[in-house]
Amino acid sequence: MTELLTSWLIRGPSSQQLISFNHHDIVTGALFTNQVAHIHTQLSQSQARRWLLASDDSALFAAGLCAALLAGKQIVLPNNTQSGTLSAMTHQFDGVLSDQPLCEGKRLILLKKDYPNNGQPWPALSQWGELQLYTSGSSGEPKAIIKQLAQLDAEVSMLAQTFSKQVAQSSVIATVSHQHIYGLLFKILWPLAAGYPFLSELVEYPETLTYYTNLFPNLCLVSSPAQLSRLPDALDNEVQLRSPGVIFSSGGPLSFEAASKVAHCYGKLPIEIYGSTETGGIGYRQQQQSEQAWQCFGSHQIKRDETDGALWLQSPYLGHDDWLKCDDKIALLSAQQFVLQGRLDRVVKIEEKRVSLEQMEALLRSHPLVDDAALVMLSQPRAGLGGVIILSQQGQQQLQAQGKLALNNSLKAQLLTQFERVTLPKRWRYPDVLPLNTQGKRIHTELVELFNHD
Repeated sequence: MTELLTSWLIRGPSSQQLISFNHHDIVTGALFTNQVAHIHTQLSQSQARRWLLASDDSALFAAGLCAALLAGKQIVLPNNTQSGTLSAMTHQFDGVLSDQPLCEGKRLILLKKDYPNNGQPWPALSQWGELQLYTSGSSGEPKAIIKQLAQLDAEVSMLAQTFSKQVAQSSVIATVSHQHIYGLLFKILWPLAAGYPFLSELVEYPETLTYYTNLFPNLCLVSSPAQLSRLPDALDNEVQLRSPGVIFSSGGPLSFEAASKVAHCYGKLPIEIYGSTETGGIGYRQQQQSEQAWQCFGSHQIKRDETDGALWLQSPYLGHDDWLKCDDKIALLSAQQFVLQGRLDRVVKIEEKRVSLEQMEALLRSHPLVDDAALVMLSQPRAGLGGVIILSQQGQQQLQAQGKLALNNSLKAQLLTQFERVTLPKRWRYPDVLPLNTQGKRIHTELVELFNHD
């Protein structure tokens, strides 16, 4: 496996490499080199080692990232830049790399596009920096994950080896944030190392996506299950004259129905990536059929725990040679193929009875009144489950006609076909949408917050 990312970082871009673009501007390799050199100089003059890096502009973010990696700094990537998030982690960093002031009392190195052009070359490597990312916090407090460059390089090189044919000559656009591992790899690191220009802005609206698919003949779309599931309706479920050449999805399994609808509109199935912040990518698939198996990446070894069915993983992305036990249950079809069977860490005890939240949510989603469902453990006023339900159009009509109590009872009747009454949710909420972060993952704290008000 080639060291694609390391090699690129050492030599830097050619002056003509197109780094990024948006609807009114581009960043070339020459401009990018100037940005990185100026940021690197400021970082090298500071004794501070831990730097929080945050910017909505992917090009500025990439410049700060490259400069800090080459300067041997620890780069802290927050899940978001909300004041509460930054306040809670203020002890994790000494300075800030951003295009806006974020934290009072911390040294700020301002990321900007235009620095004096005094012909500075690409910075020489002193020692490699490292990244500190955070899990999405879907089940509690975020957990810090350290990534060395060798781990990131192993994954970038494997992505290029696995998907270079599909992505060749593409421009990359994303609906997910580069502040998380998936967007960081697929929108920033892999495109930089392989020479794919990326859109410096986040694609937030279907109209923006259509604008760029009409503009570029070869487009790589980096998205999430939640966003792709909504996309066909936004496109009126019609076949599009122009579509991305390749579509990636990660953050959770995409439903077979959603994958099929995307394929109807765009003429191709999304490539789903399965993994986590800690493990990086583990496998990939395109859903030709329901319950399609996952194909393990070629550099990995996997096995199944005979006691609880857990996935065990050995991977160069981990930074060590040991086996790691994951929180997913699998059925092993071959040495390199597996089927996911739910999360082991989403099995809870209610009245001393073990309940799979994955299984209960799946049963709720099969109800004709339900489009989506999420379950959370509540501690107040007493321990038990809360159900957050996104209603179908039929469900919304029934809620208006018959009221919440009748709807609650209908859903409980569905659950009683597989679960004991004592384990069922005691409280229910019916918001318009599930609270999701920029990766399309549920925000646990906001789900719980729904039950703090009646």
